[in-house]
Amino acid sequence: MRSRAGQASGSGIPTGALPHDADESELRSSRARLAPDSADAPGSGENGGGSGASGPELHPTTVAVTGSATFIGRHLIGLLEEDPNVCRILSIDATAPKTRGPKTSHFSIDLAHPLAESRLSELFGDERTSSVVHAAFGLSPSQDPIAAHELESIGTDRLLNACLRTRVRKVVLWSHTLLYGAHPTNPNFLAEHHPLRARRDEPFFANKIDAETAVLRFGRPGTGRLATVLRTAPILGPTVENYLTRFLGHRLVTTMLGFDPLWQFVHEADAVRAFKLALYADRPGVFNIVGDGVLPLSAVVRLAGRTSLPLPRSVGEAVFHGLWLARLIDIPPSFLDYLQYLCVADGARAVHGLGFRPVYTSREALLEFASVQRQREARLISEDPA
Repeated sequence: MRSRAGQASGSGIPTGALPHDADESELRSSRARLAPDSADAPGSGENGGGSGASGPELHPTTVAVTGSATFIGRHLIGLLEEDPNVCRILSIDATAPKTRGPKTSHFSIDLAHPLAESRLSELFGDERTSSVVHAAFGLSPSQDPIAAHELESIGTDRLLNACLRTRVRKVVLWSHTLLYGAHPTNPNFLAEHHPLRARRDEPFFANKIDAETAVLRFGRPGTGRLATVLRTAPILGPTVENYLTRFLGHRLVTTMLGFDPLWQFVHEADAVRAFKLALYADRPGVFNIVGDGVLPLSAVVRLAGRTSLPLPRSVGEAVFHGLWLARLIDIPPSFLDYLQYLCVADGARAVHGLGFRPVYTSREALLEFASVQRQREARLISEDPA
């Protein structure tokens, strides 16, 4: 965590980005729990199968991070700044991350721009970049589907074309377990080989499925290149802000009448640490990055200190559709599937193939989020002149 610009501590989550009411004792506890553990070292488990065999474990000296201003991007840069094996970090985004330090050089390149491919090719060639972490994706569904497609789907193609034109041999992609889709026929735990059945009429899902397909094609066996896809469960914790934190931030949380699906999360610090592991371990294929344990949605609402508002699906569709069109919520009607049906991923392959073991359970990630949320609300109440 970064306590101030230019100074980083072990977890890569900047305390400066926390709400003013964040509990420093809790943050220190989080740092201690994320101390390096030999059990988490890359290669400590078996390869869990997938596209291609494991390669030698190499410490990349020059790493490029696209979407460096996103949550994953900026906090991964904070971790890499501390790593003596990494000599140079290339930050790529429209804006510079606050976590950059002396190793990081920022390049203002928008992947949605038509000239992004040529600029990236020149950059990767000049810097002899061997590894790229691709995190240039929206944290929440966009009200502008054309712009989102240009950035996430076409932008990924531009990035990969630049990698093909240079000596980039490895791409690590940020994806989501939500892409499996929520369906009544889902098994209790979805493994990586399960098809991606999220609704393709929702751009938030469709663009990321396109990006996954392109990245895995880039690293297909026999090319000499490697692609690793990390599908994170919904991310919670004390500092992250996304569609889920805002959804759970409302006093009344919509649920589907008669349904109580299981949910899972991954703690923000665990999610960032998984990307560092993926950079160091040549493990091709897809890995689910999830916290241990699951929670019924009713328990999620209760532990978050909220009140459930059960609605029939037809009513929920109409309400969410109207609020989405009015730009009053971050969640489109397509997300109601996840309030009704199961979508829980199996994290076993990441344990055995990547050496990733979550420090936090799903319940602990939720409780940390809820604790900071309550402190923020208490602070706002205390500052209210009324």
